[in-house]
Amino acid sequence: MNKQQIPVVVLAGFLGSGKTTLLNHLLHRSGGSRIGAIVNDFGSIEIDAMSVAGRLGDSTVSLGNGCLCCAVDASELDEYLERLARPAAGIDVIVIEASGLAEPQELVKMLLASENPHIVYGGLVEVVDAAEFDATRERHPEVDRHLGIADLVVVNKTDRVPAEERERVLDVVRGLAGRAAVAAASYGRVDVELFFDRAPVGERIGQLSFDDLRDHEADGEHHDHMHSAYESLAFTSEVPMGPRPLMALLDSRPEGLYRIKGYVDFGAADPRNRYEVHAVGRFLRFYPEPWGPDEPRLTQLVLIGSHIDVPALEKELAACREYAPQADERAMWGVLRYVQEVQEPDEEPAEEV
Repeated sequence: MNKQQIPVVVLAGFLGSGKTTLLNHLLHRSGGSRIGAIVNDFGSIEIDAMSVAGRLGDSTVSLGNGCLCCAVDASELDEYLERLARPAAGIDVIVIEASGLAEPQELVKMLLASENPHIVYGGLVEVVDAAEFDATRERHPEVDRHLGIADLVVVNKTDRVPAEERERVLDVVRGLAGRAAVAAASYGRVDVELFFDRAPVGERIGQLSFDDLRDHEADGEHHDHMHSAYESLAFTSEVPMGPRPLMALLDSRPEGLYRIKGYVDFGAADPRNRYEVHAVGRFLRFYPEPWGPDEPRLTQLVLIGSHIDVPALEKELAACREYAPQADERAMWGVLRYVQEVQEPDEEPAEEV
């Protein structure tokens, strides 16, 4: 992925579901990452995340660092995205908290149609109130459709319902959400690894950190005991991956698999480039970039989801290894479908102006 591209996550859900509570939780748990938030109908915040946690409900907020959050019309969304995504802002992820009565599908369409080179779609997260789920569906039948297009569903306020009712609501939500990941939460407390990769305090890192994820799992720490909400897999291979079997796996990725990030070595199919992969829910993109002169040629992937079969998924990935690749110019066609801009083999990259 272009290092200047910032994931933009749409946070939706009907009034009272707990969107702002979840956003505040993300801000408090962001570590060294910076979150740009567009909230209410809409206002822009460009700040160190901790500076505004707990104050996002205001329509106008004056911040200590001089930044301003103020209510604006939805038509100004592109302007605010441009402001937050410019490289000088140093933002790692942008979260759009939609109005409780907004149509999330329209926001997603706007993001996918955006020509802003600095952003990439980061997924639709739908927040559901477990205690009011049946009543919400009765008042707003469109909630079923919203769940059906979500990439991640957070069933919030599970502490307010008995265990039996909690499981019933989760079962209904999973049925409506189809392939989307579903995570239960109280007070909006889901692990931020579902949304973005936290940077260590005081250190700026990219969006992908294999070592941090491995160390985080190995040291036995469980912040707020939220890791039970999702499973993760770190996959590394020194053997190149076959384009066809890998695309067959990605095109039919299992239910609950929410995020895939990493780098793929396709070996002889494209010996010049490694391919960065960015997938969230149904969205998938590949970004080819030249191998460094002394760079070890590895495939490194991190996969995160809810109720996924990690051993089975690891076995499927291992089966995609190609030990004896055959020269076939058509092998990469499935991958290139998900490359935003494909250059001809001998085409020189355009100069930046």
